[in-house]
Amino acid sequence: MHRNLKQLQTELKLAFRNPDILRQAFTHASYVNEHRSLHHKDNERLEFLGDAVLELAVSEYLFEKYPNRPEGELTKLRASIVCESSLVGFAERLEFGSYVLLGKGEEQTGGRMRPALLADVFEAFIGALYLDLGMDKVREFLRAHMFPNLPNQGRLLTADYKTFLQEHAQQHSLGSPEYRIVDERGPAHEREFVAEVYLHERLLGRGAGRSKKEAEQQAAAQALDALDVKVKPS
Repeated sequence: MHRNLKQLQTELKLAFRNPDILRQAFTHASYVNEHRSLHHKDNERLEFLGDAVLELAVSEYLFEKYPNRPEGELTKLRASIVCESSLVGFAERLEFGSYVLLGKGEEQTGGRMRPALLADVFEAFIGALYLDLGMDKVREFLRAHMFPNLPNQGRLLTADYKTFLQEHAQQHSLGSPEYRIVDERGPAHEREFVAEVYLHERLLGRGAGRSKKEAEQQAAAQALDALDVKVKPS
């Protein structure tokens, strides 16, 4: 069900000067294609901008929070925060999916809860917030709704789950993990891959992502959970 964006602004304590740009952030291309007479714009350009704004804001946050960490580690930290699975979590927490304008076909196939769509909407919202209210409002929003909810602030966010799984398998003579891409879905510009990981033909994890690498990382993370292997703090 589609919810009113005025309600979202109230809940987030925001007041957009230009409501049209907020609506654009939540307008999927499928809706525009089915309602051409309304001359709406989809959120793809805002997603592009929001991606860059988000990277800058997260970079600033990490630079200040971890003054002694090297550049390479900060880069991995940032990547773990702005990856699809992370952004999906924040979008779900804020119930962004319920505000998206979707075409009927996309709605009927469960598009409102599709990970790639939710991650894109989160980025588009950040882009709209930046254009309408400026970078300080973006920082304020992230301090309130993103940074406090990062997984265990002291935890190793740079986790390379595939490496952890490989090391665990070797240490316990479990053999080598085998990854399989079992599905590719969505249009070319919103491709989503699904990966599974096996040990001795036993399915241990399944994950999805906008790249095969990300899908495999998510599958490895799920496998580690199944094996009750905890990622150690840095």
